[in-house]
Amino acid sequence: MIRTLLACLALAGLATMAQAACEGRDLRSTLTATERQTLAVAVAATPYPAGNRWRATRGGDVIEILGTVHLDDPRLAGPAARLRPLVRDAGLVLLEMTETERADLMRAMQSDPTLLVLDDTTLPELMEEDDWQRLSDAARARGLPPFMVARFRPWYVAMLLSFPPCLKAELAEQNGFDAQIESMAREAGTPLRALEPYDTAFRAFDRVPRAAQLDMMLTSLTDAGTSEDQLATLLAAYFDEDHAAGWIVNEILAPRTGVLEGEAAEAAFATLTEALLDARNRAWIPRIEEAAAATDAPVLAAFGAAHLHGEAGVLNLLDEAGWTLERQRF
Repeated sequence: MIRTLLACLALAGLATMAQAACEGRDLRSTLTATERQTLAVAVAATPYPAGNRWRATRGGDVIEILGTVHLDDPRLAGPAARLRPLVRDAGLVLLEMTETERADLMRAMQSDPTLLVLDDTTLPELMEEDDWQRLSDAARARGLPPFMVARFRPWYVAMLLSFPPCLKAELAEQNGFDAQIESMAREAGTPLRALEPYDTAFRAFDRVPRAAQLDMMLTSLTDAGTSEDQLATLLAAYFDEDHAAGWIVNEILAPRTGVLEGEAAEAAFATLTEALLDARNRAWIPRIEEAAAATDAPVLAAFGAAHLHGEAGVLNLLDEAGWTLERQRF
């Protein structure tokens, strides 16, 4: 589950995915009857569990809402073609980050290494020797020298390891769905704006207690096959427009990894969810509403699909604020 969160929220290295390079399977097909029932009950209890595209209206204001995936995929071709007119005709496109914020973030990382680097210790000093050796092996599989990884903050290592080794050769380009939407907007001359400051997610990660960061890092130490399966499950659920199911299924299957279970896993996940999803969602709502009120044409808000569902999901928060929501064709 934590791996899914990291894959959805990684800010660096979100890149073109060559489907031929990764051969993971959709883990939903492996669920037992009991696990399927657990999933069905959990999804049914989740507000707005499905649908990648929605329209919110209140008075004369219109917000077009798009849940994205931060990796490229051939299956995006159809939705991208259908959404091009929507991007062209929008009065404003809101994204998690635009080219401007990405450039600001790169400058900040170069000028302030402590954004990513531990300044008071190293990972081998914080970990059991066996865990450090496992981490070193996982880093090498992704072309990362362990001596460098030893100085990184645990949350950043967890992010780096959230993608399977099969993606290593493809992590040079940035062409996720968010980037494609941004390119469409620039081609059409549609104004762009970020939903938050460039370092919001980085600061949110850093506010997570170090012990929880280490726990989430350990959950990333799954074998290559499991890693590929988890990514395949996330993407398959996205294209089925079942984003809540793709999220919840990984929590149901977490005991299979045997890395972090029980209360420790639940606590780490709750902390991350609040910092990286729920708190950001709540901060986005007034920005989205203000943009809609100030723009004659509809506003298009596009962000990771993980932000759509749940009590503190963007859709439910808009519903509670008096917006009428209608699912649209993705």
